[in-house]
Amino acid sequence: MSATETLPPGGPAPGNVSAATVAALLGLLVVAGALYLLAPILMPFLVALLVGYLFNPLVTRLGVRWNTSRTVATLVISLLVMLLLAAVVLVLIPLVAAQLERLFLFLPEIMAWFDQQARPWLERHVGDGIPALDPQAVQDMVARHWQEAGGLAGGALHWIGSSTTALVMGVLNLVLIPVVSFYLLRDWPRLIDGLHDLLPLGWRPPVETFARESDEVLGAFLRGQLLVMVSLGLFYAVALSLVGVELGLAIGVIAGVVSFIPYVGVIVGITLASAAVLFAGDGWVLLLVVWAIFAVAQVLESVWLTPWLVGDRTGLHPVAVIFAVLAGGQLFGFVGVLLALPVAAVLAVAVRHALAHYRALNQPAPGGDADP
Repeated sequence: MSATETLPPGGPAPGNVSAATVAALLGLLVVAGALYLLAPILMPFLVALLVGYLFNPLVTRLGVRWNTSRTVATLVISLLVMLLLAAVVLVLIPLVAAQLERLFLFLPEIMAWFDQQARPWLERHVGDGIPALDPQAVQDMVARHWQEAGGLAGGALHWIGSSTTALVMGVLNLVLIPVVSFYLLRDWPRLIDGLHDLLPLGWRPPVETFARESDEVLGAFLRGQLLVMVSLGLFYAVALSLVGVELGLAIGVIAGVVSFIPYVGVIVGITLASAAVLFAGDGWVLLLVVWAIFAVAQVLESVWLTPWLVGDRTGLHPVAVIFAVLAGGQLFGFVGVLLALPVAAVLAVAVRHALAHYRALNQPAPGGDADP
């Protein structure tokens, strides 16, 4: 009897499995090369891919709840997202930008107040040796990082305005993002099924497991943590503005944005808000109210927001989060900071699988003894 006759009915021949694996590897290399060569035009497609990934569960739930087609559900979600973005661009961004500009201009005066009043008080109660702050150095550092953070937008605006062709391409990209996002959202299940069918049979179980766990981790971070950041930012901005803190909107937005790093958001927010209150001479009563606002926010985040929206699915220790953000910033700048936690979350899944595989290999053979 030949080798092929001994295979289970319907099972692939060894040669076919090997050919499929080789073909898949060659396909991945071709795709990677094409992505590298086409990198300058991929921005709208990457943004659309992110939008599709973030809103796919919402479209699926809406279609099931309304008992409607996925096209209708996608259209509704797309319109809501565009309306929300328009409101943010037209209303919120100008207000925040104006307050951030004022905060930046106040930095030298805040630093001078620290040296003249806060530092002597700290030295009397804590001890000598607290270094003086250089307002110009701090302002230059903020300006440098502000320029880096706005480098993508500034570069895009400069590129768009450099020529008529660039202007047309910029407008085309803005139009492409919602269009491509719509089609990706509508056809997301079909795309996933297509990728699944392209996997060689031998790859499917481990790749499916890895993809499923990575999806849980990324979903917990991208959807949950973004909602936590927005909730905290809104709470800080509204509460600080209502109690009369100058620049409360800008401080709330800053604290909300950096709150994805454990404890950094509350530290930055309470420091900026306290400095604003003391610098304006509003008195200790308002300062205590500010501290109470941040204390309430911390309780809400720890007890309700993070467990409900994020949970424990990321599997990242706070120390690992801080290290990932610092490493991303060191290696790739501001973009590295933005991508640090999603990449770290997927790497955490990969490390868990690698450790499980290593432990399985390190087990003693059945009936044998472990190495002494």
